[in-house]
Amino acid sequence: MPSIASLISKLQTDYPQFLFKKNSQFLWSPSEQTIYYTDTNNADPIFLLHELAHGLLGHSDYDHDIELVAMERKAWGKVVDLAREYEVTISDEIIQSNLDTYRDWLHSRSTCPDCQATGIQINKKSYSCLACNRNWRVNDARICALRRYRIKK
Repeated sequence: MPSIASLISKLQTDYPQFLFKKNSQFLWSPSEQTIYYTDTNNADPIFLLHELAHGLLGHSDYDHDIELVAMERKAWGKVVDLAREYEVTISDEIIQSNLDTYRDWLHSRSTCPDCQATGIQINKKSYSCLACNRNWRVNDARICALRRYRIKK
């Protein structure tokens, strides 16, 4: 499996439309057209390819949480092709484990804080429960802890 450094070199040549910058974590910035990566000893190049996949697929923003899950699924699908092309080993277990984090995130956000039923998203940061009529707001919580705030009835 290639190192992050050797892979970066190939990717910079193959994808000159993107900038590649060192960072403390792997991220795709659509506004900057930049793929941020970490090159620590235990950094897995799969995550570099994952962020590249977001860039190649033109992923930017989403209005509903389920759209983020769909973007993640598409990005991991693209990673399979990229991994083959760049001779990077990937397992379905890694893909599913990472997708599980987003599925769990979505489930947590959509769970009613009162009755624990699954609610529906009514706008970018608000949900409503069909079972008990509770409404709640959520924070972004992709990197930080999830917070749900009850909205007074």
